[in-house]
Amino acid sequence: MELELRHLRTLRAIAEAGSLTRAATALGLAQPALSAQLRRIERALGGELFERGRHGVRPTALGELVLERTRIVLPAVTELQQEAVRFARTRAGRGTERLLRLGGTHGPLLGALVDLMAAAGPDTRVTTHASWSERELAALLSEGRLDFAVTGTCGSAAPPDTEHLVWQEFAVDPVFVMLPDAHPLAHAPEVELAKLADEEWTCVPGDGCFGDCFTAACARAGFAPRRMYETDIASCVHLVQVGRAMGLCRATFPATPGITTRPLAGTPLLWRHLLGWHPATQRADTAATVLAQARTAHADAAARSDSYADWLARGENPAEALP
Repeated sequence: MELELRHLRTLRAIAEAGSLTRAATALGLAQPALSAQLRRIERALGGELFERGRHGVRPTALGELVLERTRIVLPAVTELQQEAVRFARTRAGRGTERLLRLGGTHGPLLGALVDLMAAAGPDTRVTTHASWSERELAALLSEGRLDFAVTGTCGSAAPPDTEHLVWQEFAVDPVFVMLPDAHPLAHAPEVELAKLADEEWTCVPGDGCFGDCFTAACARAGFAPRRMYETDIASCVHLVQVGRAMGLCRATFPATPGITTRPLAGTPLLWRHLLGWHPATQRADTAATVLAQARTAHADAAARSDSYADWLARGENPAEALP
């Protein structure tokens, strides 16, 4: 019998489960079928790989040797598959029409970047993929299914998969609060977080640490947030407009009827805008061009926000608040 990758995955499943019964369940096999397969693998490798006992199975010395090699081989094969897919998709995108695949978390910067890239390269077809998850976007970059991703992190938190991907910061924003126009604090130059202790809140979801950072900021202000509605942007806007909740947004949030955005006193929360890509699939000059356009998109968005312009005019600098 020729040893195959599926056989190595079977051995790994048995070792992780510590039991043929549990391993069979995890693999979707009947236990007799798994036992027969294990015997065939052991014959191919020249000896017993697991000792059977009352409490399950454990690797023999030969089994430990094989499992040690398996821990090297399987990740290497997975990486080879991902690299091949990235290469094939990159090559497929080359032709008379250039394809640029952008990903991003929901917000105005992704749309602005699409507009700038389309204007700069009329022969470039731009596609987008929006996601609430920074980890999903990182996975798509690693798999070669996206060329660049616009996302961000709270404060100085690390972006996902820094081992394989390049992440470049292109802007830092304070986090503002969204208030209904009729709110008593809507005309204040800035809002102390403690004065919103009795409010409910809304923001878009994500898999980063923003929720924890907000809770910590509220604790420093002397209260715990009553309730947080995590939902899409349109629903967040509606909840603020009707006075159901206060919203959290980046300072570049565009002007919206019925809503006033105001800075939080002391800038307790920051958002770092990041552009990510895989260095194996992107040329340095292409990455530099997209990064420059991302910075332009942010500058344009900041210029359109009166509350952000007023905040900057007072000499505030969000980058100085980073640890």
